[in-house]
Amino acid sequence: MNYWEIFLAFFIPGILGYGGGPASIPLIENEVVEKYGWMTTQEFSEVLAVGNSLPGPIATKMAAYIGYTEGGILGSLIGLVATIAPSIILMLVLMAILLKYKDTPQVKSISVIVRPVIAVLLGVMTFDFVKDSVIGLGALYTVILIGGSYFLLEKLKVHPALVILLSLVVGAGMGIYQFGLH
Repeated sequence: MNYWEIFLAFFIPGILGYGGGPASIPLIENEVVEKYGWMTTQEFSEVLAVGNSLPGPIATKMAAYIGYTEGGILGSLIGLVATIAPSIILMLVLMAILLKYKDTPQVKSISVIVRPVIAVLLGVMTFDFVKDSVIGLGALYTVILIGGSYFLLEKLKVHPALVILLSLVVGAGMGIYQFGLH
């Protein structure tokens, strides 16, 4: 029965927590502290602080940790699945609806509007990345990374994951060399 409680403790906040992980934290606290009594408020706040210090979505980190403390590895997996299940279910339902009506004029007109907006957002994001790279590493290193990445992706057809990994290694090496951390 404990596994079912772990599932409910994270599934219900996942459904009701509109706005993502941070919006669901008070709901998770209510389930974990008030309803099931697995932690005190102090312990929950400590888990929240540690979770906030780590990269990634806060709700999934908390679900994994609390699930583990209450039900071991299986409890951790159940907590994770319960946290992401509402989003997966909603995405599947929305995709089914979208696929059903994909040929209607309304959906086609939405696509016509959304594509340029996405292109602009990606362009702004790219500009911000380049600006931060120029500020952080300098224009020369930025041009080398962009040119090298383009060459590897377009001319040599290297897989994007490998280009990203190589860029991270080169960027880290440049940073270490530039800032004298060697």
